[in-house]
Amino acid sequence: MNETFKPEGARIATEENQSYLASPAGLERAMNLGAIIEGVVMVCDNQLRLHVDLHCAEGIVEPEEAVYCREGEPRKDIAVITRVGKPIAVRVLALESRNGILTAILSRRLAQETCMREYLSRLRPGDIIPSRVTHLEPFGAFLDIGCGISSLLSVDCISVSRIAHPRDRLKTGMELSVVVKNIDCLSGRIYVSLRELLGTWEENVAGFEAGQTVAGIIRSVESYGVFVELAPNLAGLAELREGCEEDLRTRIGQSAAVYIKSIVPERMKIKLVLIDAYCTEPQRRRPVYFVDPAKTAHLDSWRYSPASSVRVIETIFK
Repeated sequence: MNETFKPEGARIATEENQSYLASPAGLERAMNLGAIIEGVVMVCDNQLRLHVDLHCAEGIVEPEEAVYCREGEPRKDIAVITRVGKPIAVRVLALESRNGILTAILSRRLAQETCMREYLSRLRPGDIIPSRVTHLEPFGAFLDIGCGISSLLSVDCISVSRIAHPRDRLKTGMELSVVVKNIDCLSGRIYVSLRELLGTWEENVAGFEAGQTVAGIIRSVESYGVFVELAPNLAGLAELREGCEEDLRTRIGQSAAVYIKSIVPERMKIKLVLIDAYCTEPQRRRPVYFVDPAKTAHLDSWRYSPASSVRVIETIFK
């Protein structure tokens, strides 16, 4: 597992990072080693310089050193401003005395370039990597996959069970293990997926059996039935009772109690009966990994559907 190029914020409280920030000698050692350190951005001034708390000194990041930009890609000021109040990964370029105060000249861009060159450029589809959610959009979640470098987790890759918005499953700051889905060779952008780590249909359905009444989440209401999520990678279909379609549409995303009528592996079907829908928001479910990232670093392929199923849902990483 990568221990050097972590998402921003992962190293700030570590003993190693604290030792670098404890004294001027520590900062000098970090500079000489080319080590990546972390501090919290306290201010972005009117010249877009970031002022970083390094405990024993103030750090300054000039705007051109705040963000790594791919060739031909302009720097976005919003990417600098939004760092205020958050940890950033930097390298120490120089140590100066300004008005008798020790000031460290820092570069986040250089830390990100090092991360890209020595870590991210060596990844291949199927590799399992750590990440942290930075923000959510209707089409997906943006993740920090190392030193603040961003990757997109599209909404359809969050789970097999359909969701309307990434916030149904994720929140900002959440740490995730994800698998590299593909890499754009021209731009160098890395796209990731989560659903391959959340278990196959058989692994998910093993926790349920016909005759049970269980809790679920209403995910969509169609003319032919109501899709209810039973687990992050598993949903069943409940019959739509006459006259309740509009009422249920207002309850999408809410909790429900359902009776499991039957489980049919050959069709990957779980037939449900909707018992009750609650006017409460369900607790956001943390991912339950069926692939242990601590023991498995790479997947060549993944098949969600049972061998007996005519319909095949799978991912081939290449």
